[in-house]
Amino acid sequence: MNENNSNGSITTRLITEGAIIAGLYVVLSLITYHFSYLEIQCRVAEALCMTVYFTPAGAWGVCIGCFITNLFGGSWMDTVFGTLATIIAVLLTLPITKALKTKLGDNLDRKHSLLIPIPTVVVNAVIIPFVLYYGYGIVEMGSQTAKGAVLGLMAFSVAAGEIISCYIFGPIVVKIMKAVESSLSAGHRREKQP
Repeated sequence: MNENNSNGSITTRLITEGAIIAGLYVVLSLITYHFSYLEIQCRVAEALCMTVYFTPAGAWGVCIGCFITNLFGGSWMDTVFGTLATIIAVLLTLPITKALKTKLGDNLDRKHSLLIPIPTVVVNAVIIPFVLYYGYGIVEMGSQTAKGAVLGLMAFSVAAGEIISCYIFGPIVVKIMKAVESSLSAGHRREKQP
């Protein structure tokens, strides 16, 4: 997707793409609110990490969407550290998508698409249990004296939710993005014909 105009400034298209991705992240999180927050979470919106492959706007769109979504969560720690986890995951995802683009061009296949969400799963599994434990005081998964066990269970739970979000819903995002990209390319080809 063409994200810059001739003088290198950010185009309306890039801003629009990022805003749409951010908005989708918020809407998906809010309509699945009951399982997008707390210790047993499967934030379906995390599947949008796959958009980073298709547009640079995916990187900031997912981060802004996560920030806005976390404002609804009720803990300042979630807003700060949950968003920071997403920023770190995106920064680790960018080199993966760059390498895949170099190798595959626009022909992302299912096998290679499985590499994209790895940072999202790992970073969230490491950071979010601490956010849940300290930001929300969630100790239902064990006694408060068994902090290590509780954090371990939360890490497992968050990782499982991320795997579901990214590896079940992620391929759906890839399929939609490919269809949109194909449709846009076909439209551009028709415009160029005399």
